[in-house]
Amino acid sequence: MKTAEIAQRFLDFFEKKNHTIVPSASLVTDDPALLFTVAGMVPFIPYLSGVVPPPYPRAADVQKCIRTNDIEEVGKTPRHGTFFQMLGNWSFGDYFKEDAIRFAWELLTGPESEGGLAFDPKDLWVTVYEEDDEAHDLWRSLTPLPEERIQRLGKDTNYWSTGLPGPAGPCSEIFFDRGPDYGIDGGPATDDDRYVEIWNLVFMQYEITNVRSKYDFDIVGELPAKNIDTGMGLERIAFIKQGVDNMYETDQVRPVLDLAAKLAGKSYGNESHEDDVRLRIVADHVRSSLMLLADGVTPSNEGRGYILRRIMRRAIRSMRLLGVEGATFPELFAASRDAMKESYPEVEADYPRLSAYAIAEEQTFLRTLAAGSAILDQSVAQAKTGGGTTLSGSEAFLLHDTYGFPIDLTLEIAEEAGLTVDRGSFDQLMLEQRTRAKVDARARKGAIADQSAYREFRALGETVFTGYTELQTQSKVLGILIAGQGSDRASEGQIAEIITAETALYAESGGQVADKGTIVGPGYALEVLDVQRPVPGLISHTVEVTTGEVSVGAPATTVVDALNRHSAQQAHTATHLVHAAIRDTLGKTATQTGSLNRAGYMRFDFSWGSALSPETRTEIEDIANNAVRDNLEVTTRVMSLDEAKAAGAMALFGEKYGDTVRMVDVGGPWSRELCGGTHVARSSEIGLVNLVGEQSVGASNRRVEALVGLDAFRDLAAERAIVSQLSTSLKTPREQLTTRISELAASLKAAEKKIAAFEAQALTGRLPQLVESAVAVGSVRVVAQSLGEGASADDVRSLALQVRDRLGADPAVVALSSVTGGRATVVVVTNEAARERGLAAGALAKGAAGVLGGGGGGRPDVAQGGGTDATALPQALEGIVADVRATTA
Repeated sequence: MKTAEIAQRFLDFFEKKNHTIVPSASLVTDDPALLFTVAGMVPFIPYLSGVVPPPYPRAADVQKCIRTNDIEEVGKTPRHGTFFQMLGNWSFGDYFKEDAIRFAWELLTGPESEGGLAFDPKDLWVTVYEEDDEAHDLWRSLTPLPEERIQRLGKDTNYWSTGLPGPAGPCSEIFFDRGPDYGIDGGPATDDDRYVEIWNLVFMQYEITNVRSKYDFDIVGELPAKNIDTGMGLERIAFIKQGVDNMYETDQVRPVLDLAAKLAGKSYGNESHEDDVRLRIVADHVRSSLMLLADGVTPSNEGRGYILRRIMRRAIRSMRLLGVEGATFPELFAASRDAMKESYPEVEADYPRLSAYAIAEEQTFLRTLAAGSAILDQSVAQAKTGGGTTLSGSEAFLLHDTYGFPIDLTLEIAEEAGLTVDRGSFDQLMLEQRTRAKVDARARKGAIADQSAYREFRALGETVFTGYTELQTQSKVLGILIAGQGSDRASEGQIAEIITAETALYAESGGQVADKGTIVGPGYALEVLDVQRPVPGLISHTVEVTTGEVSVGAPATTVVDALNRHSAQQAHTATHLVHAAIRDTLGKTATQTGSLNRAGYMRFDFSWGSALSPETRTEIEDIANNAVRDNLEVTTRVMSLDEAKAAGAMALFGEKYGDTVRMVDVGGPWSRELCGGTHVARSSEIGLVNLVGEQSVGASNRRVEALVGLDAFRDLAAERAIVSQLSTSLKTPREQLTTRISELAASLKAAEKKIAAFEAQALTGRLPQLVESAVAVGSVRVVAQSLGEGASADDVRSLALQVRDRLGADPAVVALSSVTGGRATVVVVTNEAARERGLAAGALAKGAAGVLGGGGGGRPDVAQGGGTDATALPQALEGIVADVRATTA
């Protein structure tokens, strides 16, 4: 039974049980405590916690999830994967334990001919919370399970909570027994891999407080509305139903594994365990990367993008450890696309964009590996020259953290060179980094607790936004929060959050920043500092009380700063024009990946693999301004998501849409996007679009920036003033300025070249004196001299090499220094005879650089260092002489 069929059977079954079928939410979650959707319950947290009233009494879904906390276990066990799919059925105060158990048993054991999954009851075991007699008795009465296959376990396995105050409750887990070939007898209580957990039924019935740990808390009482939260692992059901040993061998993953084995010249299952693990890592990580890219995540060095980059690079690294050093993503990602497109058609429809990111990331990392190898080779050579046998943990960590060079490749290359790595020191540095990350994660996790403060306000209904048609709206204060805590009033000088029933002020979203404005009422005035949506459907105003005192229940009028709003609308509509112009110029694969709109300014990120030529930038700017000139009508319509897509509206990656959406047209179909932002009525109101910048913001991702309206005019006026000043100063007509400045630049370059030649000649003239200055340090001749101000590092290096050559074949060390722009530079060179006596230029330069307050290093024969403390040059040079003496003593 294919994975897609299992998922469809699940949805069909629960649809017949009157569940609303909910599409999978994005892997990118709005939850401030999480980077990704890590469990099936995440999209339903607002309903389960009571912050937002549920829109349906019962629901079912297939939810995409990403979880990387066990990433090191991927490939080693039959069930750990970074991407997985959770089948879930949900009840929000509707049915409870009896129906949850009945539904689960009916679907699992029902015949395939009637839509069931046809598990043999003799292969199923159940666990319940040790104090949950009700669940135990229901399993006995509703199913043929014997007493010995219903095991009671403790809180650590069979009690669910978030680890924070709020809803909690016992759970009941269903396990499949894989048989004696896979482990010991005794049921799930043995915690053996023989018993695979396939479904968890959470009975959310209590409210907890005073949470001391995930399993130590006080139960306040029963929830007024008891919920059902279930999760069945689709991949686990699939590998059991398909008769394979693990999730990596199922129909959605195995094609990538087989292709990776073919590319590596390996035979899966018949060779070393390590190779099998690496092949499984590749198969899992390629699929995870594909799905993250499909939900709008792009590789970067922070946040979600960093996690994606790490997953992709682990796949590349695993292929390298399998013996493949070239690019493989073009083939592997295509195989994953073909395996996943039945369940997720978007991976095929959007594949050109997804593959462009994947291929670019692989090319970048392969270059990183090459650069890291060169740096590591240098470190290995220095260690061996100095007689060492160990690479420091700090060097290995630098390669890992700064250059993205995997530690296992560092270990492998060091071992080939006969060296070891100080793994203890490396692991300690990694632990410190993880500790910092955990502290940050805990800080983010605390944010979820703050959402409970909004529960009572959201229960009153959604905040009505009137700002599409009004700049001023009368309402009343529903609530006041100060430092996250409810209050009945806020006084002059205090910062507070104000919740009103209606508001004309736009909350930051869709790339458009929040409105500026005020909230006024009898005896008080508030300056609006920010407007946000802390939970779906609720708008909160962060304000400073500038006059008087505001209290709950007081009349409130939200007033928008009209000039700032109009400028923001100009920028937002200009973003739509630039998007359409980019797609018209570059093609349909150049799609939006991000934006920022504020008064007078817009920033637009889009998928594209190379810099835009000046001609292309001009063309995009012309198309956008032609649309401004044409005075195109801007219209908005509210409709169903399906209707909007059928009309050709652009749905942007990473955005989340409900069943009802707002479609914004500029000139009819010329630009048609789903957008909740505010816009001008006609394109001519924008005034002017002035592209002022274009740059890379990651592999296959570009950014353009533009000034809009009066800000664009002011920027052009400033450029006009500069051109006028240059024309007057150079006594050259404006149209000839480019030629004149090019001539001046060429003359300046020629003059600088002549000056450099004179300086180099002057330095060369000092060659005899420098050779004469050599002193004997033991059996080594040493030149350690300062050249004073002005000499470049290249000139110093050239002169040092000449001095070394003049000193002949006897052991010689030359250290020359100079000062340029207040920064000191030291170049050290050694000849072969000196290196045979253990004198490495890199070590000598590094020691001198330390005295100068900087860093340095290099090859054993030529190295360079420097620092900001030029006054310490005499001591640095003396230190080199002392190091030579100590090494040769």
